[in-house]
Amino acid sequence: MSSPASASAPAAPPVRLTSAHLRRVIGEPPGPLTGFLANLVMGRVARLSWAARERLARFLGGLAYRLGIRRRVALDNLAQAMPERSEAERHAIARGAYITMARVVLEALADTHRLPPGWEQEEVVGREAWEALQAHVATGKGALLVTAHFGNWELLGEILIRRGVPLNALVRPLKGALNTRIAENRVRAGAGLIYPKGAVQETVDALGRGESVYMLLDQGIPSKGVFVPFFGRLASTTPAMAVASQRTGIPAWVVMGVREGARMRVHIEGPIPPPPPEEGKDTITEHTARVTAALERVIRQYPEQWLWLHRRWKYAPPAPESPASSGTLAR
Repeated sequence: MSSPASASAPAAPPVRLTSAHLRRVIGEPPGPLTGFLANLVMGRVARLSWAARERLARFLGGLAYRLGIRRRVALDNLAQAMPERSEAERHAIARGAYITMARVVLEALADTHRLPPGWEQEEVVGREAWEALQAHVATGKGALLVTAHFGNWELLGEILIRRGVPLNALVRPLKGALNTRIAENRVRAGAGLIYPKGAVQETVDALGRGESVYMLLDQGIPSKGVFVPFFGRLASTTPAMAVASQRTGIPAWVVMGVREGARMRVHIEGPIPPPPPEEGKDTITEHTARVTAALERVIRQYPEQWLWLHRRWKYAPPAPESPASSGTLAR
C-alpha cells in the first residue's frame, strides 16, 4: 500500500482565534507560582529526544499502574468488555493503557519533535476510505472526522492537518497548565477550537465553510446522550456527530492513529452517511451506533492503546417503560 498522495500537501493555514475564545476553551490559566513551576518542568520535558520521552513514558505509565491509580476501574472495564481474555492478558492491556496515557501527556508538552519520525511516509490502512475523504475535501466540503482517546489523538489531528485536511477540534474546557499547553498546541498546529456549548451549530457552520470537524466519541455524558452498544454494553454517547451529519448530509469518517513502535499508522473507515429519515426510526442513534462500532473494531485490535481508565459505562440507560405504566399514562 503506497503512501497517500496528499502527504506533501501544505498544512492548512492557522485558524485565528480571539483571546476571549481561547480563554473560553482553556479556562483560567494557572496562578503565577503554579504556572512558573509547571512551565519549568514542561520546558525540561519539551527538550527531551523522542527516544528519551519514550523511556520516561514507559517508566511513568508503569509506575502509575503499580501504584494502582484507577487500576480497579481499568480492570473492571476490561473484565466486562473482554471476558474472553485471561486475567494476565487484561493486566497487560491495562498496563499498556497507562503507558499510552503517559505518552500522550509527555508528547503534549513538547514544542518540537512531536510527530513520530517519518510520519509523512506512513501508510494509511483503509486506502479506499482515505481516497474518498481526499476527494470529498478536494470539492471544498468539510467532513466529520470521529476518533477516540486512542494512541495519541492529539498527534493524529496534527497529522491530518499536515496532510491537507483543515480541522476544527471539538474540545472540553479543562483547567491547569498542561491543558493550557494542549489547547495552545492545537491552535499552533492550525486547528480551530469548538466549545461544547452550541457545538452542533458551530459544527454545522464549520462544515458550511468547507472545514472538517474532529471529535472524540468515546466518553460517557450524563444527559442528552444516546445509548449505543460498545463492547456488548449500552454506553451513553454524544449525538452531536449524528445530528450535524443529518442536518448537513455530510458523512462521517472514523480515523484512528495506531502506534507501531515509533510509528503512527492512520486507520480510516468511511464514508458513513447519515441514514435516510424513516418514520418510527431513530436515525440519530443508528448513525451513532454505526460509528461507535467502527471505533470498537480498531480498539479490539489494539486494546492497550485505548483509555480504559475512563468510566465509559458510568451512566445506565433508562429502564424500559412497562406496559402497565404506559397504559396508565394513556388513560
